[in-house]
Amino acid sequence: MGKIKYLYSKAKNRITKVGVEIDTDSISEKSLDVEIIDYELPDIITYLQNETNLTRKDIVDILIKSKKLESFKNNPQKFINGAIKIIKKTMSVFIVDGIKYEKIGDDFYYAQECFEDKELYGYLNKNMIENREGKSIYDYTIYDSDVEKGFARSFNESDEVKLFAKLPSWFKINTPLGGYNPDWAVLIEKDNKERLYFVVESKGSVFSEDLRNTEQAKIDCGKKHFEAISADVGFIKSNGFEHLREHINI
Repeated sequence: MGKIKYLYSKAKNRITKVGVEIDTDSISEKSLDVEIIDYELPDIITYLQNETNLTRKDIVDILIKSKKLESFKNNPQKFINGAIKIIKKTMSVFIVDGIKYEKIGDDFYYAQECFEDKELYGYLNKNMIENREGKSIYDYTIYDSDVEKGFARSFNESDEVKLFAKLPSWFKINTPLGGYNPDWAVLIEKDNKERLYFVVESKGSVFSEDLRNTEQAKIDCGKKHFEAISADVGFIKSNGFEHLREHINI
C-alpha cells in the first residue's frame, strides 16, 4: 500500500480596525504521511448486473475494456453510478436499431387548437421575427440561434412554404432515449400537392458522425415514427433552408 500525504499550515492572526489580519511571519507548514487505510470494495459486478440485467461476463468485459478500474478504487460509489448511467445510455442507443412504431387508430393527432392554447413569450425585436400573414399559426417566430433565424426568414419568403411553425417544447416524440422535440413543422406545396415535413436542425452539419450518438438515435426514431403515421409526412435533418429545398426538390 502507498501513503497519503497531508499538507497543512498554521499562522497567528490579529484583530485590527480593518478586520482580521494574518501575521505572515508566523506561518509554518508541515506535512504528514499516513498509511492508506485498507477497506473492502463493494461488489461492483453484482451491483451493475442488478441495475442493467446484463450477464456477469458482459459486465466484466465492459469494465476491463474501459481501463478505468483505478478510478473505482478511489471513489467506488461515484464510479458505479457513472458506469450505470453510461451502460444504460449505450443500451438505449442499441435498442433504437430495432425500434418499430405502429399507428393505432386514426384519432391521435396534434390539432391546431393545441397550439392556440399555448402562449409564447420572447423579446420583441431581439429574438423574434414577425411572420407574414397566413404563413404561420403564430404572429411571431421566436428563434434561439442564427440557424433558426435563417430558417424562419426563408420559410416566410418561400412561395412553396404554405404554413410553418417552430414547434414548442411540449411537442414530443416518445423514444427509448426519452422525449424528442423536432424543431419545425412545415407544410410545403410541390407539383400542386401539399406535404407536411418535420424538420430537425443539425446546427450546421448534416453528417450523423458530427452529432452525439444519443441525438442521432432520437432522430432515427423520429423518422420511423412519422413513417408509421403516413407516407405523406416527411422527417428531415437539415442545416439550412437551401439544403432542405435540395432534399425535397422544390
